[in-house]
Amino acid sequence: MSKKKEKKKNRRLIKIESAIRNVLKEDPLKSFNYKQISAKINIRDNYERQSVLELLEKLAAEGTIEEPSKGKYRFKHTENFITGRVDMTAKGSAYVIREDDDQDVYITPKNLNQALHGDQVKVLLFAQRKNKKPEGEIVEILERSRDEFVGVIQLSKNYGFLIPDSRKMLVDIYIPKEHLNGAKDGQKAIARITDWPEKASSPFGEITEVLGNPGDHEVEIHSILAEYDLPRYFPPEVEAEAEQIPDQLNPAEIARRRDFRDILTFTIDPVDAKDFDDALSLRRLENGHWEVGVHIADVTHYIDEKSKLEEEAVKRGTSVYLVDRVVPMLPEKLSNKVCSLRPNEEKYTFSAVFEMDEDAKVYKRWFGRTVINSDRRFTYEEAQQVIETGKGDLHQEILLMDSMAKKLRKARMRSGAIAFDSIEVKFHLNEKAEPIGIYFKESKDANHLIEEFMLLANRSVAEFIGKGKDGKPSGQTFVYRIHDSPDPDKLFDLNNFVRQFGYSVNTKNRDSISQSLNKMLDEVKGKGEANMIEKLTIRTMAKAVYSTDNIGHYGLAFGYYSHFTSPIRRYPDMMVHRLLQHYLDGGKSPSAGPYEDLCEHASDRERLATEAERDSTKYMQVKFMEDHVGEEFMGVISGVTEWGVFVELIDSRCEGMIRIRDFKDDYYVFDERNFCIEGERNGKIFQLGDQIMIRVKNADLDKKQLDFVPV
Repeated sequence: MSKKKEKKKNRRLIKIESAIRNVLKEDPLKSFNYKQISAKINIRDNYERQSVLELLEKLAAEGTIEEPSKGKYRFKHTENFITGRVDMTAKGSAYVIREDDDQDVYITPKNLNQALHGDQVKVLLFAQRKNKKPEGEIVEILERSRDEFVGVIQLSKNYGFLIPDSRKMLVDIYIPKEHLNGAKDGQKAIARITDWPEKASSPFGEITEVLGNPGDHEVEIHSILAEYDLPRYFPPEVEAEAEQIPDQLNPAEIARRRDFRDILTFTIDPVDAKDFDDALSLRRLENGHWEVGVHIADVTHYIDEKSKLEEEAVKRGTSVYLVDRVVPMLPEKLSNKVCSLRPNEEKYTFSAVFEMDEDAKVYKRWFGRTVINSDRRFTYEEAQQVIETGKGDLHQEILLMDSMAKKLRKARMRSGAIAFDSIEVKFHLNEKAEPIGIYFKESKDANHLIEEFMLLANRSVAEFIGKGKDGKPSGQTFVYRIHDSPDPDKLFDLNNFVRQFGYSVNTKNRDSISQSLNKMLDEVKGKGEANMIEKLTIRTMAKAVYSTDNIGHYGLAFGYYSHFTSPIRRYPDMMVHRLLQHYLDGGKSPSAGPYEDLCEHASDRERLATEAERDSTKYMQVKFMEDHVGEEFMGVISGVTEWGVFVELIDSRCEGMIRIRDFKDDYYVFDERNFCIEGERNGKIFQLGDQIMIRVKNADLDKKQLDFVPV
């Protein structure tokens, strides 16, 4: 046989072997003989059918497949089952995130068996081949993550389909005519899945709410709320409970508390803030030291653990800050009135009080319930003006606390904290809450002043409970805010990328990582690649979560850290307040189990809130760019994929995509290793960080997507 014919034969056998593997993988619990497999892969020739048999025997000998009975073959699997959460990919396959292992399990589309993104499932593991990711089949859906979806209605004569907005929901929902509930073709609506027959390709459902026409501002915002399961209203019984709460303080309760009403107290918050949950007090002590009080709204004084208010706060987990509105964790009566530390009003607070010197050294600390009366409300801008000019209300006090905050921050950085000063995109809105301008919000000294004293309180509370007198963990149940070290593989990739720009990440040890990251983040400030490198560095970091198992907070360089300072908008802070008071009263350590469950739920709700906030920003950016279609802007390449490059506009931070096909001067090929695309003929390269002039081609509100073309 000639070499050419032998090569052709080998290529054919490789294709047949791959087809055999796919057939057996698609139905891993079923056995087939060689004739059945040949039929499935469209082989009729007797000679090639013999090749199928030989390949089956070879795969069985290798241990890739098994022969449960004479002449019958099936995909080899273990009898191991695992449970986990489904994470869908855009291609229709999925990974199951295991609860007991770092290795995710790959699921082909055929082995999903009606599982949807976020579902808790049971998976049958296949036998793992060497150097291959674990694979499996979903055999049971333990719990649906959700049964309601938002999308656009497409109507036929006798039925309709809801086309979901979510890119993770890859099947449409079939809606019988009698369950359309007045929805019209092209409208946005919410559908609930009611059934999914075994052999049906789509689930069956019913329309529960018609939102309106796509592109309408309120419809789109309500779509985001529905997509992330965020409530638009409080249940009447929750509002009723809130209304029963008295506006006035009780003299008997005041007498039980440490009184700070005559001590200088002030708040510093955003200009549009309504819920003031933290205040600072300052006074000089006889020994020359300073007493700094961090006073936090005493939300748990008003909310009984068995109340409807508590139930709703647990369910929501956090307040959500969309571009044009807040979805609060607590009703307005509590969040903006009774608990809010408004100026010239007496309020119940839970406080962390520190005796400090002007070098920010802490000598003593005290925790307990207090009563305050805030003397002055500052916006960040007003406080910043005082810091920059040295003039204005309470300028001596603010300048002193600014100086102390800077020393606290410097000490944190020396300990290995990472200095992320990200820029926040904000919008000027008209009376219809539509974007008419974009501006950027940067953290300045006034923000850092508040941040450092809140960090001091959070860290001190966590140390007080979690650290024994011998310096070792106390073992007492508590709610921590934890942050793991960066993933080594992600750090390796980050280092490879930033070297193109002349930076580096020293991955030798924990200290060298944080020092080199800070050095890089400082050097990159003000440069074209700054925002992109900051984003990539943040993605390298682990996500901070709530847990009763303390591993410290890597990003802040704290061995003990918790969330104590925002109970109006975060449920974990309410848990911390209750546990702190429990221990101050001499209580014994409760079981960690129920608290860990609440921590996991709160972490999930926080993640959803972040995604919803990001979605609302993306929507507003696309909405803003609608009026700029056809105009040209300078941008920076912020991402490169096989189908195009992402470009972030310098003036507005709006991000869009230039598709490969829209580069008309050459045929460009994706180079994954070097984060670029390269022209085959002219050798021109477009890579991450490059500046590029673009024209806005399209602004698609439905997909929250901008399309650009190169100029």
